[in-house]
Formats: sequence, C-alpha cells, structure tokens
Amino acid sequence: MNTRLLALAALTAALSMSAACGSQGGGSPAAPVAANETATDMTSETPSAEASESPTASASPSVSGSPVGAGCSSLPASGKGSPAELAKVPVGTALSDIPSLSTLARIVKKAGLAETLNSAQDITVFAPTNDAFNKIPKNQLDQLMSNRKSLRGLLAYHVVKGRKAPADMHGQLSSLEGRKLTVSGSDSSLKVNDATVTCGNIATSNATIYLVDKVLMPR
Repeated sequence: MNTRLLALAALTAALSMSAACGSQGGGSPAAPVAANETATDMTSETPSAEASESPTASASPSVSGSPVGAGCSSLPASGKGSPAELAKVPVGTALSDIPSLSTLARIVKKAGLAETLNSAQDITVFAPTNDAFNKIPKNQLDQLMSNRKSLRGLLAYHVVKGRKAPADMHGQLSSLEGRKLTVSGSDSSLKVNDATVTCGNIATSNATIYLVDKVLMPR
C-alpha cells in the first residue's frame, strides 16, 4: 500500500465513527452532538511510521486558483499565515498559522489529530472560525471539549476526501464522519449546510481549506 493510501487510512481511522446510513448533514450550532458518542476511539495517538511522514515544505499543492471570498482579506498578505506560506505546510500546521482558526487549532490538538491531519493526503477541511465557535453556548462547548470521541466525530464531519475546488462545491459530499454535507452557491457565495464560506480554496501542501462561519453539526 502506498504512502498516500496509508496516510488517508490513518486519517479515516482516527476521525471516522459509526453513523446511521442515509442521514443528512445540517442543523444549527445549538444542536446536540450526542450522535458523536458512538465515535470509534483511536488505539494509538501515533500514525504508522510510513503514514506519519508529513508532506514536505517543497510539496506542490494540487489545487489551482487563488483563495476566494470576502473573508480572505483577513489572511496576512505575506509571511506566516499568508496564502503563499500556507501552501508550503500541511493542513494541521496551517490551522495553527491562520489567526481566525486558533480555536479550531486548539480543538484539533486536544483531540490528538494535528499530526494525523498533517499525514493525510488530498483532503478538504471545512474550518469553523473563532466567531463560529463563539456562537455555541459555552456549556455546550465545554462539554464537547471534555469528550474526545465527540471532538473526533465532530472534526470528521468537517473533512471530505479529495481537494475540492469551488467548481466542485455543489450537491452533496460525503464526510469522513459518514454523513452528508450539502454544498451550494458558487465562488464567493458558497455555503456548506447552513454555514457560509467566508474564505475558500486555501491551498496547503496536502489539503484545501474553506473557512466557514458556523460549526457544522451532524443532525
């Protein structure tokens, strides 16, 4: 099995959960996350030796075009966190480098998935901004943060296979959590479920990121 398949298998094993077939994505940030309690826990925090090799800084992103969306103006024009620099680092690192994703980066780290994301190849991550997490009542967010299975199930719902360009953002996409995400709109007016993409088509060395203004909750 080649490195790409091993890396993707590591990510899927870390994030996937047993979900009801045919359930649709959607819902609001206030929706309960009890369904994530069935998430399969990792047997090891460290991916296999071959899968854990993070993409190198010289890796060439397989996504074309520039970031799109009104929120892209919040990205630094140069240096750390800028589109040019993000394209050189894997997605787990990129989340930490984007100022508006500091809460998500903290959650990914708490779930023990930063290196797993860095080891994956060709995925798309729908990344809730800090403002998106601020829309969740504090007691719900604290409860979520205290349950690693819930965190992993929720994060898996924000990841799909393949690097999606804006032209691919239509219809339904299958999340690694097992349920569907509904995407619509075009270019600078993209939506995922009921969340608006504020900045999309951000290339990293192994993934594409779309910033969204709501946390996507499986129904």
